[in-house]
Amino acid sequence: MAKKQFKSESKRLLDLMVNSIYTHKEIFLRELISNASDAIDKLCYISLTDDKVGLNRDDFKITITADKEARTLTITDNGVGMTSKELETNLGVIAKSGSLQFKKDMEDKPEDIDIIGQFGVGFYSAFMVGARLTVISRAYGETQANKWSSTGSDGYSIDPCEKDTPGTEIIIELKEDTQDENYGEYLEEYTLTSLIKKYSDYVRWPIIMDVTKSRQVETDELDDDGNKKKTWEDYTETEVINSRVPIWQRPKSEVTDEDCAEFYKEKFFDHSDPTAVIRVSAEGLVSYRAMLFIPSVSPYDYYTREFKAGLQLYSSGVMIMEHCADLLPEHFRFVRGIVDSPDFSLNISREMLQHDRQLKVIATNIEKKIKAELKKVMDEDMEKYEKFYKSFGVQIKYGIANGFGANKDMLQDLVMFYSSKAQKLIPVAEYVKNMPEEQKYIYYASGENVTLLDKLPQAEAVRDKGYEILYLTEEVDEFVIRMLRTFEEKEFRSVNDDDLGLDSEEDKQEAEKQETENKELLEFVKETLGGKIAAARLSQKLKSHPCSLAAQGEISLEMEKYFKAMQGRMENGMPEEFMRAQRVLELNASHPSFTALKNAFENDKEKAAKYAKVLYGQALLTASVPLDDPAEFSELVNDLLFG
Repeated sequence: MAKKQFKSESKRLLDLMVNSIYTHKEIFLRELISNASDAIDKLCYISLTDDKVGLNRDDFKITITADKEARTLTITDNGVGMTSKELETNLGVIAKSGSLQFKKDMEDKPEDIDIIGQFGVGFYSAFMVGARLTVISRAYGETQANKWSSTGSDGYSIDPCEKDTPGTEIIIELKEDTQDENYGEYLEEYTLTSLIKKYSDYVRWPIIMDVTKSRQVETDELDDDGNKKKTWEDYTETEVINSRVPIWQRPKSEVTDEDCAEFYKEKFFDHSDPTAVIRVSAEGLVSYRAMLFIPSVSPYDYYTREFKAGLQLYSSGVMIMEHCADLLPEHFRFVRGIVDSPDFSLNISREMLQHDRQLKVIATNIEKKIKAELKKVMDEDMEKYEKFYKSFGVQIKYGIANGFGANKDMLQDLVMFYSSKAQKLIPVAEYVKNMPEEQKYIYYASGENVTLLDKLPQAEAVRDKGYEILYLTEEVDEFVIRMLRTFEEKEFRSVNDDDLGLDSEEDKQEAEKQETENKELLEFVKETLGGKIAAARLSQKLKSHPCSLAAQGEISLEMEKYFKAMQGRMENGMPEEFMRAQRVLELNASHPSFTALKNAFENDKEKAAKYAKVLYGQALLTASVPLDDPAEFSELVNDLLFG
């Protein structure tokens, strides 16, 4: 038969599909297997009412055959097949989909029928790897088979041929290898089995292929004991490659927790059992199934740019996307798993989701399920939750800090901080539950580590009251507190704050009196330090310590350290000045050091200036802030001690 031309600006459109629509050449196999599965679905449906089909469900299969000598890859199915007219209609008109029409025809039928292909372009993805495509097909109910053949946009031909049984055989003559492309890899057994497992593992029909195996056989040679020696030989055996029924599609009664854990470890290459497994089976306006896993240990690359977040996306058992980040919020990006739905609106290449209402509904539901499961683990097995939190707690904290606290209501129940009393991480809810009735605030202290915070001077007053303090030791912690502001109507209050809610009215009046009496001295201290502090003041928080360093305004000392560290990490556009805290030198009026400072101020201003500088240096050291000039500080101490 004479060569025909494609019926739609063939060269331009076919070039677009082959070179632009698909991002990975390897997906051609997924597309052709999906088409084969559709063809079997159609014949299986017909067999329900037509005994002449002569096949039952166990007889249907998809066969993959690689011929290295001929450089051909063949995909064969025993499905419904195509007539000459259907070959013309389905393969001669690009983007004409017989599967889509069949699906529309079946919309009102109750039978379990799942058609994957909807766009009619997947077949042409084979031109990404093939120099020529040949389709031999015989339609069910027909005796005549036909052969469709094409090398691409130059057109196609359809000729009668012989075929014993209904079904379709697609033969891909692979392109020659180049320096940049190894098309021959698609003839390798390992590559083919890997691609089938990756993309088509859960196609309902068996995908069979000859695979190479090894076995021991006896030889004619004898060993020293007179026994026949054995050697290893390779042999070929036909094997079903795909799993067919995905674990997430099976009833819960048939799948144990151990089964789920093993599936997770094998599928996502983790050696540890997951913290929790979440199974979802949703029916309604949006129908989907999901199996989600909350890991217990973070992958080695989790906190790097190389880590790819997202759930694996399947449509009717065929993997469409390996990392669909749109279904997970950033704060739960550690979750692994699968979402499978026939209702996803896919783009023409079936590699990307259209952003529609269905996707948003599923994403919102998944977020709620993850939150509920984490809260359940926290309530029922704190040891397991602590292990999880060690790996992913900072991710939850950043989820609160980012977006100006937009997700705080979702995440605040999951966050934990180190408790000064319990000496371990505890939920904020537990802190509030244990608060004495008269305690007004949730107290916290920020610092580099627990050891230093246990000795923090400004926390003495809170400790003396017997109140618990939350220790914030991670860079993001203060930002989290700023976003939360309150928890169960209890306000967070830093131990650095002026008002800790601990002083009586008499104490406040006495403090104001002392501040007034020493106003000139405090101004002298500020002037002596030459702009290094925003103010000097007397503190009622200090008990045994002479001084401490605090900050006023929105930027705390710990936040200043964070900004300074970030400045050091910036490669380009580094600002000259990082954000600085407005430092406040707090002095203990009842400490001997203040008495010495006061006496010197009245009698020897030069000595008083040295005292002020030493106290400021001491406050810096206590706050784990580097000294501006260690040599000068050392010299001042020597002068005061031995001068």
